[in-house]
Amino acid sequence: MAGKGSEDGGVPLPPLPRRTRLLLYGAFLLLVGAVLTDVLTGPGTTLSPVLAVAPVLVGATTRRARVPLVTGAAAIAVAGLLEGGSNTHLPGSVHLASLITITAATLASTANVVLIAARERELFHVRTVAEAAQRALLRPPPERAGPLRIAVRYVAAAAEARIGGDLYEVADTPYGVRILLGDVQGHGLPAVETAADVLGAFRTAARTEPDLARLAERLDAVLADRPGGGRFVTALLLGVDPDGATRLVNCGHPHPLLRRAGGVTELAPTRHAPPLGLLGLVGDGGYRAEPLDPHPGDLLLLYTDGVSEARDTADVFYPLATRLPHLPATAPDDLLDALLTDLAAWVSPSGLADDAAALAVRWEQ
Repeated sequence: MAGKGSEDGGVPLPPLPRRTRLLLYGAFLLLVGAVLTDVLTGPGTTLSPVLAVAPVLVGATTRRARVPLVTGAAAIAVAGLLEGGSNTHLPGSVHLASLITITAATLASTANVVLIAARERELFHVRTVAEAAQRALLRPPPERAGPLRIAVRYVAAAAEARIGGDLYEVADTPYGVRILLGDVQGHGLPAVETAADVLGAFRTAARTEPDLARLAERLDAVLADRPGGGRFVTALLLGVDPDGATRLVNCGHPHPLLRRAGGVTELAPTRHAPPLGLLGLVGDGGYRAEPLDPHPGDLLLLYTDGVSEARDTADVFYPLATRLPHLPATAPDDLLDALLTDLAAWVSPSGLADDAAALAVRWEQ
């Protein structure tokens, strides 16, 4: 059946869902059954008006206007054959009713195909722009930075989405490697605008601010000074200095996980701090950079709550800390691929309720 791979105006027609295909198959079988019944019942009766559903059915499987038009013309021809011959004594109103019904259904189906194709082209172009915006906003991180091997994954909660409020960035600066992963409060364009502001500030400040805690405070100030205010960002900042000294600043974000020698440790801060944008309201002494002593081969996982708060059909959170040690991977790319596969199996068929971002770093030396 059409619907797999056909295109109109360069926009791919997505495959029809299995349930939809089954319903259409059933409708086509009923149509064929009606035509056979008409042939077998002989003169005096006709079921030819049911042929009006033919262009409607094919209209659901295509984005080409000529397909329902051709199908409608064929249906009119078949109706003429069914109503002709031994059925020539049927009232003229029957023939006219069949012709009008099939023609009207053909025109309506064609108009619907044209309208849907135009809207899908518009959506395709909007999504193309969104993808370009995401590439500009969330740049792919380098595979290597200093002693770290790095990988990142971002998954939108909705298949149609391409951009959201989760953010990440990796900067190799004169003061060492600086990594940011965050989650903006809220959704939609306001969240995207906030994410853009935070990323822009981080890309500038990371190259001029040697102190990681002070870097977090500068990001907080950017959010606090935004017109309107009121929007905050939970975030993690990881800093690896040229001499190997490693520090972590947690700004109200889910605790990162350190995988070492088959075990996993949750890195909870000794003193909790507010998200970026709220330091002036609930802060107590500013942000604190806490030391981390990584070993070669250690793997650190930073993630947003779209991962840790993903729920299964029983409304149970995804047990990230207990599943992570059993994922069959050590390289960051392989680990994140295994994580997303496991996460998808956990939430299926409900799907993710929130955007999810995960960033993994492994100490190579």
